[in-house]
Amino acid sequence: MRSFNASMNDDGVRLLKFCEKICPSMPKGMLHKAFRNKRIKVNGKKQDENYRIKQYDLIELYINDEFFIEKSDFIPVEYDNLDILYEDDNIILVNKPFGLLCHSDNKNEANLIDIILSYLYSKNEYSPDKENSFAPALCNRIDQGTSGIVIAAKNYRALADMNEVIRENLLQKSYLCVTEGEIKNGQYNAFLKRDLQSKKVTITSQKIVDSKEIITVFNTIKTKKHYSLVECTLITGRTHQIRAHLAFLGSPIIGDKKYGKPYKGLASQLLCAYKLFFKNIPKNLSISYLSGKSFILNDNYVMNFFDKL
Repeated sequence: MRSFNASMNDDGVRLLKFCEKICPSMPKGMLHKAFRNKRIKVNGKKQDENYRIKQYDLIELYINDEFFIEKSDFIPVEYDNLDILYEDDNIILVNKPFGLLCHSDNKNEANLIDIILSYLYSKNEYSPDKENSFAPALCNRIDQGTSGIVIAAKNYRALADMNEVIRENLLQKSYLCVTEGEIKNGQYNAFLKRDLQSKKVTITSQKIVDSKEIITVFNTIKTKKHYSLVECTLITGRTHQIRAHLAFLGSPIIGDKKYGKPYKGLASQLLCAYKLFFKNIPKNLSISYLSGKSFILNDNYVMNFFDKL
């Protein structure tokens, strides 16, 4: 049996989710059985899987030791520079460079979340030894070959609230890219279908089986030679939406090997998540103070590359 005192970052977490993090190797069926057999208690009483933990709750798990995750000393990773666009007590916005993964299954591979955890650890804002199940986490992700703004939440409440903001479409995300040719300004609707084997998507003008609607707004900012600097605003947010949609419309992003063609001197596509705009966030959320705020990467690689064409 092991017991845990719920911390601030456990407050509001479903009891089942808490147990899954504490006992990651325990089969789901066995965990559900432990609930039925009253082997998981809160403040000395049996609780339902959907019980929302409260700070200071005493959580007791009468489960074999082999299933519990063992805390190990956190080893910070070395990093040259973390480009921070904005930071407060709840969130941090960073500019992810081209080529860096957001997450990685390979512990030896550099990735953004490990760098952020190391940064917060160095500031004494993250201590694994003081947490039962929470670690600061990314709220959005962008492809390895895409640069730009990524949001990380420093505490559980901010993470849950930011996820709600994104889910309710209260966060508008805009990208900059350089395309071949020109595209007429406006809103474009189409349908996207994923192929998990090829890890590509297909765009069609009409709905087909397993496809989902996509909506993207394109606005050409500048043109030069036969290239365009284009702002892309996502109304829907599907995998590879901007890249595949532009290719479908005949204006692929330069350097996009998957949906366009390689470009000399470029390792990846010229695409940057350069602007976030928070709409009217409900006042009951911890990040409501972000309502109406915009965050923009005015100095970014895509714009600089275009100016040098």
